[in-house]
Formats: sequence, C-alpha cells, structure tokens
Amino acid sequence: MNYSKLAFTDAIKKLQENQGSREAYDRMEKMSVVDGLTDNEVNFIKDRDSFYIASYGENEYPYIQHRGGPSGFMKVIDNKTIGFVDFSGNRQYISTGNISKHEKVALIMVSYPQRARLKIYAHAKIVELKDDEKLYDLLKPEDYKFRPERMMIFEIQAYDWNCPQHITPRFTAEEIEKALAPQKRYIADLENKVKELESKLSEK
Repeated sequence: MNYSKLAFTDAIKKLQENQGSREAYDRMEKMSVVDGLTDNEVNFIKDRDSFYIASYGENEYPYIQHRGGPSGFMKVIDNKTIGFVDFSGNRQYISTGNISKHEKVALIMVSYPQRARLKIYAHAKIVELKDDEKLYDLLKPEDYKFRPERMMIFEIQAYDWNCPQHITPRFTAEEIEKALAPQKRYIADLENKVKELESKLSEK
C-alpha cells in the first residue's frame, strides 16, 4: 500500500521537480510501504461520523459527496477492507451510479478537533442488502434511525495522512457539552454552597 507510487503520476512528479520537492517524495516512495491498516487508522475510522467520497462519472467529471451517520458507521471489515450501510437520502444516486461504471474512488476522513486527515484510494463495490445478510448485520449501525438501501464496500489500495496545516479545529455540540461538563458541575457545586451559606445567614 504505497500511496506515493499510486498518487504521483508522471505529470505530478514533473511538478514536484519544478517546485523542488521531488527528491524528498522519491525517498518516501521507496520507504512508505504499509501492508494494510494499522491500529492507528482503524481507531481513527471507527471514531468518524462523516467522510467525503470522490467518484468518477460517465460525464468525465469527478463527483464529491459528503456521507454522514452515527460515529463509527463506517466499519472496518479487515485491515484492507472497510464498508458502510448506504442510507436513503435525496435519491439522486450519483455516487452509486458512478461506482457502477468506475470502481476507483478516493475517500477523505477528517477529525477537526485532532486536525487529522486520512486519505484513501480504494476500489468500491455495491452490495445489495438481499445478497449478503451477514454483511449487513456486521455493517448496520446500532441505536440509529435509518432506512438502508444498499451497502458500499471499499477495498483499500493505498492511504496516507495529511499534515494538520490549514485544518481549523471544530467541535460538535456533543463534544463541547462533554468538555464543559466538569465546569458545569463545579459551578453547580458552588451555587449550592452559596445557597447553603445564604440559608445559614438568614437563620441568624
């Protein structure tokens, strides 16, 4: 799974040479070979509640779509395969249609609090719900209201991490609530103590 060898075409290498970065990336191509996802990538994927998928259409345009769900809705099947249940949405089926003709896709998963970004090249496959009930049982999210339409499986060809530069930290309402919980408890304790003191003073 050498991301550099797959990503860096001849045109890209020429640009790197012109910009002075080719030597460093050439060393990376010779060194950065990883056989499948490591625990670091697996744990990162399991925490995501959204990702972006780029597919290629018959109109010869790439199409980028945001996919979201509960945290961990993208499941790790093994160290080279991930997948999720495709929920019913606006019913345009652009990504699905593109994948039916061109299996090669790119995924980007971002953690804004961690300022981390995982890039994945993959071969995508559409699996109908009726065709693999065991797979559906593995992929379906728990405690989440949804209407399934199909499953999408991604056979990972390569992946890489982006640098955190220019990723602005952002937090969900749930993450903010969790971070503020100790402070809220502390304030509540102080307010209770003030009420107790006021009550004792009023008795005198």
